[in-house]
Amino acid sequence: MILYLLRRTAALAGVLLAIAGVTFVIFYVLPNDPAAAACGKTCSPERLAVVREYLGLDRSVWSQFTEFLTGIFTGRTLGTGQYAVQCDFPCLGYSYENSLPVWDLLMDRLPVSASLALGAAVLWLVLGLGAGVTAALRKDTLADKTLMVGAVAAASLPVYFTSVMLIYGVIRIAGLLPYPSYRPFTEDPVGWASNLLLPWIALALLYAAIYARQSRGSMIESMAEPYIRTARAKGMPERTVVVKHGLRSGMTPILTIFGMDLGGLLAGAVITESIFGLPGIGRLFYGALVNSDQPVVLGVTLLAAFFIVVANLVVDLLYAVVDPRVRY
Repeated sequence: MILYLLRRTAALAGVLLAIAGVTFVIFYVLPNDPAAAACGKTCSPERLAVVREYLGLDRSVWSQFTEFLTGIFTGRTLGTGQYAVQCDFPCLGYSYENSLPVWDLLMDRLPVSASLALGAAVLWLVLGLGAGVTAALRKDTLADKTLMVGAVAAASLPVYFTSVMLIYGVIRIAGLLPYPSYRPFTEDPVGWASNLLLPWIALALLYAAIYARQSRGSMIESMAEPYIRTARAKGMPERTVVVKHGLRSGMTPILTIFGMDLGGLLAGAVITESIFGLPGIGRLFYGALVNSDQPVVLGVTLLAAFFIVVANLVVDLLYAVVDPRVRY
């Protein structure tokens, strides 16, 4: 197990290094002049030369990439002389818009995106797995058909449509909840949950529909395995057969897509955060795209890649916990 973990960690490091290389090429090598993008439209030639030196564009590409990677792990100094600026670990550069460290911007927005992603994940797992398992155990019945039709209908609704309808129905007409705004959990747990409930529902409805269909297929397949018949023949209670034997083996594909979905959402849900006005990483990313703030876009890209890769590593380790066949 330890050797497996070491191999997976080494593979994770290799994937992150490759992603860092690709993103560096896209943002700093392929553009005609990254310094012009950083300096702005009204930049003078003298100022453009200073920005080019500040970004290190006067050196070789390999030297730039090495310094970029070194800065992520140890920090680095941007520019020289009177224009030198110390960028502390982990250095992802400074925002073109407000001259703040990209890492500080990401960490300031991360609690919002993490709260949104984790809360929605709990909802869609409960709803999706509950509907999928129920439909599988009642295959071809009215309950099965009703749940699957509902899942298809929920999956076909775009998240922006669901979000707008929730705002209009729950807030504007019924007045049951306040308009969403982020409150830290440590300061006001009730306010934190009530303000994020609608964004959770908007995301959970979409993902729950996908998980319901996936879990139904997995459960139908696992419940037809010979070991299920053996467990029933031994006189085990039906709940034990379903949960301990059927659901555990059927959870493997669910874990795979859950790791990808949760890892991606931790780096921000652009549409949901924008509609509900939540100051998360997704909204920061959208603003950076509109304003061509390349360091912020690069930072969000690397953070999203890190979350997805780490989530997949955790999923690989959970396989052995959920499905005993993997341990053997």
